[in-house]
Amino acid sequence: MADLSPIQLHTVFEIAAYTLATQVFLWQRRRLRLPSLIDQDRTLSIVLGAALGAALGSKFAFWIEDPMTAFAGFPDWRHLLEGKSIVGGLLGGLIGVELAKKLTGVTTSTGDAFVLPLAVGMCVGRIGCFLSGLADHTYGNPTALPWGVDFGDGVPRHPTQLYEILFIAGWTALLFWRRSRSAQPGDMFRAYLFGYLLFRLCIDAIKPIPMLYPLGLSGIQWLCVLGLAYYARHLPRLSKGLAWATR
Repeated sequence: MADLSPIQLHTVFEIAAYTLATQVFLWQRRRLRLPSLIDQDRTLSIVLGAALGAALGSKFAFWIEDPMTAFAGFPDWRHLLEGKSIVGGLLGGLIGVELAKKLTGVTTSTGDAFVLPLAVGMCVGRIGCFLSGLADHTYGNPTALPWGVDFGDGVPRHPTQLYEILFIAGWTALLFWRRSRSAQPGDMFRAYLFGYLLFRLCIDAIKPIPMLYPLGLSGIQWLCVLGLAYYARHLPRLSKGLAWATR
């Protein structure tokens, strides 16, 4: 892979992330046998809703995160299709799934089947982000810490991609370790997404921010705030399920 350009390298890992996530989802679907995912047609509708919502959400998040880049040369639409965001993809996918469930009459939760596929796909994708270096724009601010990484410009920076991989791996392992404590179906997914959004709200504070919004937050951070607010009503129940972790 040494001969691949940063864009090609990122593409290879992105394809690998989608491929592995799909295979893990199919395995989870067979293993969990959730009532809402037994029917193949309903499952296909939910997966398509997730994919379409994620695609639209990831683009929208990129547009508000760095509008100067996204809309450069407008009305030339090519820049609008270049970037994407995991946060936007997760929230957009969530909306897409909920709409698909309403259209197909699904009333039970499907989220828990998506936790492990998301974790695997996101970790593999972030490896591609890390190896792509400066071209990927997912690195952190300059740092004097001994684990700072030079991505090619001679400046050691926070390897925020690696921070994210470590968080996702640890958080997912924690949730699966005590998954039996989930009070309701779907709580594992709610806890996974809540934890990730909180992590991104914090970790993005040490990333270069292309545009500041109110309270000095980036567009991605504001999306995290909205997602956390949406799940806030579940927090007391989710907190009880995680209280064992401190005992």
